[in-house]
Amino acid sequence: MKKKLIALTGAGISAESGIKTFRDADGLWEGHDVMEVATPQGFKKNPALVLDFYNQRRKQLKEVVPNTAHLALKELELNYEVHVITQNVDDLDERAGSTAVLHLHGELKKVRSLGYPFKCYNWDGDLTLEDRCENGFGLRPHIVWFGEEVPALEEAANLIADADLVLVIGSSMQVYPAAGLVGLAPPDARVFYIDPRPTLSFELQMRKNLKVLPKKATEGMDEILKILSQSGN
Repeated sequence: MKKKLIALTGAGISAESGIKTFRDADGLWEGHDVMEVATPQGFKKNPALVLDFYNQRRKQLKEVVPNTAHLALKELELNYEVHVITQNVDDLDERAGSTAVLHLHGELKKVRSLGYPFKCYNWDGDLTLEDRCENGFGLRPHIVWFGEEVPALEEAANLIADADLVLVIGSSMQVYPAAGLVGLAPPDARVFYIDPRPTLSFELQMRKNLKVLPKKATEGMDEILKILSQSGN
């Protein structure tokens, strides 16, 4: 039976593919205040602006490709049962070939009904105020905005609860509730933390089998492949 490996990924892994994050620019995301484009209040105030913002992000996604860190996660499936739990809303993990990807904060290429939130639809082009679900309600980006619950959190917690290895890649581990997930891994699980500017959260500090790799995601994952191939586990 393959050992279970959980990869907790954040903005840092996709940044190397050219996707910008608001944390790189003092609270601005592509020039916008995140409160305007990533909150229910912002959507209520100016839905046209919010829809256009995500339309632009969707177009940007078509211009980037998975990097070697994404590809390394797919490669690990040869020897491990790999589950990627990501805070990212892009589809780079799926395009890299990962077969088990859980998006905590939603997906850029999906939308959902304003009247029936459980009704989601794949969406590759622009979303407008005129678009409707089959029940006549408007549509919104399938994104977990600030102040909203994280529906996938329980599934993520169940996945990591029996992990043998945990990789934290390109995440500051400062955004809760996602940051608390690493603390749910078994006490003897091996934990690797890859980040060019690592900041140890309380949950990371409590891990007895923690190895910190102060590197970019691509460089860190290259080292992970070597470490795991040498150790055999």
